[in-house]
Amino acid sequence: MNQNVMNNNMQKRPNNVKGKPKAKQPAKGNSVFTENWVKIKSIRNGIITLPNKEMVTGVRIEPRNIFIMDDIQQENVLNSLKNCYNTFNFEFWLIAADRPVDLSVYTSQLELMLNSNLTPALHKMVLQDLEKADMFINNQVVDTEYYLLFKETSMDMIQDKIRTIINGFASCSLLASPVTDDELRIILDNFLNGGVRTNFGTVVMR
Repeated sequence: MNQNVMNNNMQKRPNNVKGKPKAKQPAKGNSVFTENWVKIKSIRNGIITLPNKEMVTGVRIEPRNIFIMDDIQQENVLNSLKNCYNTFNFEFWLIAADRPVDLSVYTSQLELMLNSNLTPALHKMVLQDLEKADMFINNQVVDTEYYLLFKETSMDMIQDKIRTIINGFASCSLLASPVTDDELRIILDNFLNGGVRTNFGTVVMR
């Protein structure tokens, strides 16, 4: 091809690039924020907000061991729970999640006690407790916590449902409280990361 024709063709070719070239976007899977690859817009005030503006929240339920009760008491609790769940006229999820046991404050208090004037018997007891705490930490002992979550788009409906749930469980002699941001993150960690804690909104070191 003649060099002049080639130059003319290149000059006539339309330029599809307008303005500044776009910066290269990082791959979605390599995002340094967990919220960017999990479909979550934010976790704030005990509510997970999704990109479609739906909100996920709920309550944490204090567990109660009914197996130490007699048969009649067990039956009463189960019937109360059955009636309680039947009053919930909305979709919900019952979730059991493991939470790492945090013994840092307890062990610090024990170490302070060792520096005080203890009798030999008390000194031995404190050392034994420290050994147990170390065993729990080394074996990654967890507490199992129980939650009831639901999805909603209205803040008024969220408050109404939380009141309904808390009052319902109170009738069964069970304590329930609104979930916190930290508890929601623990639930997500259990499902997404095998229980390994995630630093939500924190830059991950590469």
